[in-house]
Amino acid sequence: MTRFHFTHCLLPAGWAKDVLIEADAEGWITSVTTGIARPDVDYSGTIALPGVPNCHSHAFQRAMAGLTERRGQSDDSFWTWRDLMYRFVDQVTPEDLAAIATLAYMEMLEAGFTSVAEFHYLHHAPGRRPFDNIAEMSLAILEAATDSGIGMTLLPVFYESSGFGGAEPGEAQGRFANTPEMFAQLVEGATTAAKTVSDTVVGIAPHSLRAATPQGLSEILDQSPDGPVHIHIAEQQQEVEDCLAWSGARPVEWLFDQASVDDRWCLVHATHMTDAEMKALAQSGAVAGLCPVTEANLGDGIFAADMYLELNGHMAIGSDSNVRISAAEELRLLEYGQRLKRQGRNVLAKPGGSTGRHLLDTVLTGGAQASGRAIGKIAPGSRADIVSLDDRHPSLMARSGDDILDGWIFAGDNSVVRDVWVGGKHLVHEGRHVAREQNLARYAHVLKKLVAA
Repeated sequence: MTRFHFTHCLLPAGWAKDVLIEADAEGWITSVTTGIARPDVDYSGTIALPGVPNCHSHAFQRAMAGLTERRGQSDDSFWTWRDLMYRFVDQVTPEDLAAIATLAYMEMLEAGFTSVAEFHYLHHAPGRRPFDNIAEMSLAILEAATDSGIGMTLLPVFYESSGFGGAEPGEAQGRFANTPEMFAQLVEGATTAAKTVSDTVVGIAPHSLRAATPQGLSEILDQSPDGPVHIHIAEQQQEVEDCLAWSGARPVEWLFDQASVDDRWCLVHATHMTDAEMKALAQSGAVAGLCPVTEANLGDGIFAADMYLELNGHMAIGSDSNVRISAAEELRLLEYGQRLKRQGRNVLAKPGGSTGRHLLDTVLTGGAQASGRAIGKIAPGSRADIVSLDDRHPSLMARSGDDILDGWIFAGDNSVVRDVWVGGKHLVHEGRHVAREQNLARYAHVLKKLVAA
């Protein structure tokens, strides 16, 4: 049993004072009691929040951060960035991936994310040659989850074609591509390996409608009737235009016509939707997985979060390309994008309420749903995933209640995060991961090799 005490703690019913939290040896919260002054505990702090779920990550792309910020001879876009990503990723070995992902997950923990849904599509060796164990690269992701301590929802990605209509994958996409039969073996291997990692969930992720044929999509959904299903969709205007040219329907429209989208699903980005598509998504119970920092970096566009929340849609945040890892910055940019679009302030807040509080409540619930795990709240039966904020930070001084959240999200940064526990394990002390130096050294070795190649 591990016992925590916090002066201020955000519980499902709201802020509470003098909160005693008890967790069992397996990392599950067994009791939460308020109004307990200064008991004998294992840890005592000032401010506690539930850990934030990260609903969408491509861990290997952390090694590319800052390397694609040069303008080419023509207009740069998502598609030119993708070409650079293809060239970079072809060098990555399983050992490299484990080191890169461990570094990314460590940074997530230090930023207030306590779990990640890893949208993992780097499967094969160079030349499209499957490893002897087709799930070899998935094992590297699970190794990184173990070494960092982050909570894991592993989403092996089904990548079948290079464009709408089933175009054959190009050479650059060879490390991603599988047939439905190969994908079934991959998921089976990842699921078997995940049983050795505490509280890990395995789902599936058709990469996108352009990368999965209708037949392939149907087959992999039949193979995986349970667990989370994530998909990239309607991220770019060109994607919408190409889908219309191929099918006569827009991406979200086509998906809802062809698949039974429900609360297992997370539609990542979903940036370019009509009002009817947005209403369908909200009514389905699925989650919109938003990654504002990456969407801004790639020039994707701005999701209509204001309208979507008015429809009571579910929403979560992710770090996607990991060009910058920060729970607070994802939430800040989510709100600021709406302000720029609407030319107003506090767009995503409820009338009279805190913007930070509404944002956090929304993504805690949506992120837990998208992860398929009992996380996102400090309550009995949930994982003991807890973030303690530093009340000595200038952005939090002399604040209480929801002002704490607004201070962190709109005036603070990652340095506001002081201590972090995942499944009751104390992984971040005074802002630094317990294995920071060894993780950095391992990452530096790999990065020097990849950049020099």
